[in-house]
Amino acid sequence: MWQKLSLRARLNTLLALVLMLGLVINVARLVLEAGPRIQAEDQSVIRLAREFVETLVAGLNEAPDPEARLARLVEDLNRLRHVSIAREGEGLSGSKVARLGIDGANAPPGWFGRLVHPELTELRVPVTVNGRSLGALTIASYPVDEMAEIWDGIVTQIAIGSAIALTLFLLIMTVVNRALAPLRHLGDAMGRIEQGHYQTRVAVSGAPELAAICEQLNHLAAVLATTIEDKRRLAERVVSLQDAERKEIARELHDEFGPFLFALRAHASALQRAVGRAAPDIAALRRHGDAMQAQVGELQQLNRRVLERLRPAGLSELGLREALRALTRLWGEAHPDVAIEMSIAPAPGEISETVELTVYRVVQEALTNVFRHAGATRVMVAVAQASGAAAVTVRVEDNGAGLAGDHRPGLGLTGMRERVLALGGEMRVASTGQGVTVQASIPNIAVAAPQFDP
Repeated sequence: MWQKLSLRARLNTLLALVLMLGLVINVARLVLEAGPRIQAEDQSVIRLAREFVETLVAGLNEAPDPEARLARLVEDLNRLRHVSIAREGEGLSGSKVARLGIDGANAPPGWFGRLVHPELTELRVPVTVNGRSLGALTIASYPVDEMAEIWDGIVTQIAIGSAIALTLFLLIMTVVNRALAPLRHLGDAMGRIEQGHYQTRVAVSGAPELAAICEQLNHLAAVLATTIEDKRRLAERVVSLQDAERKEIARELHDEFGPFLFALRAHASALQRAVGRAAPDIAALRRHGDAMQAQVGELQQLNRRVLERLRPAGLSELGLREALRALTRLWGEAHPDVAIEMSIAPAPGEISETVELTVYRVVQEALTNVFRHAGATRVMVAVAQASGAAAVTVRVEDNGAGLAGDHRPGLGLTGMRERVLALGGEMRVASTGQGVTVQASIPNIAVAAPQFDP
């Protein structure tokens, strides 16, 4: 039941219980203090009444008719409010009870009287006149006024306390409702953001804690909007890069494969004509065969270059380490004047195929730029995955001329950056005037990432 209540209902319920408990405790305190107060009043009244009666009884020794004088004294003493004085055996008259107001309209309830004053306090005073006993007087206390005063205090406390508690409850409930109002706006805003309305914002209001949450939600919505826009631009960029690479491959196939295939077809036609003659020219046949063999060799090299661009040779079979070593060895053989240093730390865990390909492409593109534009004499390549880290770091640093101030990234580096960003990583290119450093951090994703055509 309690778990199903809202935060507002819980706070209001707790507040009502606390106020009610406070009122009950205050009333209980008055009830508990009523008994000692009435008992003290009884003792005081009985003591004064006894002293007064003893003084009056002493004066009967000089009265000519003590009996008649005693009867008048008892009648006069019955007018007292808080005590009843009667001759022993006579008891309290009905008129006296009515006058004391024990059962009157202003008297407290009977149960309250029995609770705070369960027994009457009585005292017996002997009456002796000139050595002759005239019986005794009975003094009984009736603290009705004290009980009525206490009861009125309890009723007043309940009435005023209830009014104050109700007022406080309404005021605090209003404050709580206003303080928690931002929570409803936050919930509505989260629902709209979930539906894709990333321009949603909430007013910063409420307590400092809730205001901070409102600011964080607004910041989150702004970040999400920026991220979604970046993702859209990234997708557009990836598509454009894929189209550009496809066009480049198509151009290379058209410009390179086309002439070779045409030449092969021409040599094949010439061979067919030469073979069909009655006396074939062996030298001409040999020339056509040698030319066709050379062209086939060129086609094979061209085919390897295209396949290398599509998928590095040996990466799946040999692994990332050996593929990178083969790549640096080929560059080293082509440029023996450039020292290439490579550091590939052992990976503590398995690296996904997508991440391996991305690491290879980053190193490949960085080395291509170094040997084409940097004029460097030394290149350092480092690939590492720290123990417990969820990312692979790649660093390619050279000591070349660096980048010009107005340099704009080419298609290759832009494509690598987009590929790294698509995997949730980051890539930086820094130039200090004494070389260029390309550094990338690529998350080692456990699931298959989106595949991109190189």
